[in-house]
Amino acid sequence: MTATALTALAAPAAHAALPAAKGDNGTVKIHEAGTGQELVKNEPKVCDFYLAAFTFDEGQKANWEIQAWAGNDLEKGTVVESGSLTLDEEGHGRTEDMRLADGQYKLFWTFEGEKGKAKHKVFKSACEPGETGPTPGETKPTPGETGPAPEPSESAAPVPGDDTSGNLAETGSGAPVGALAAGAALLVGAGGYLLARRRTATRG
Repeated sequence: MTATALTALAAPAAHAALPAAKGDNGTVKIHEAGTGQELVKNEPKVCDFYLAAFTFDEGQKANWEIQAWAGNDLEKGTVVESGSLTLDEEGHGRTEDMRLADGQYKLFWTFEGEKGKAKHKVFKSACEPGETGPTPGETKPTPGETGPAPEPSESAAPVPGDDTSGNLAETGSGAPVGALAAGAALLVGAGGYLLARRRTATRG
């Protein structure tokens, strides 16, 4: 009887030492990127989004994948995103932010100790115009940066013979045009003077 009593007392203690079996008590939600992680709500229409897990077992590992479902060019069931994460001591966790092409998708969420079927959610990705990033390859000028200096215009080049500095233009021989004109005038004047002297001498 004593041995039986001791065995009966030891049995609950041994049972308590066993780790608790992990179950299907958690839930997963679709959250818009700006939604607080602590909010237990589902958002079936998103643009940038993440997956939020609640009240699973401590340290439970989850695997997930998102499949194309309708409203896009992909075949139904095509996996577009997948991953895994280990939940914290409260059974909570979240993925990184994601973005998918517009269309309808379905989330499949599986986890350790799963007894029933995978948890799933159908949702729609729909980004408003202007929510997309810049066109690939597009560059924008740095603030304050100016473009290259314009090439000098051909009309700005000095025209040969055009004296814009006030100097006398030169002839092909290198002599200034004004100097040649002055020399010619002196020669004409000297010739007239000599002719007048010659006429005076003849009269005398």
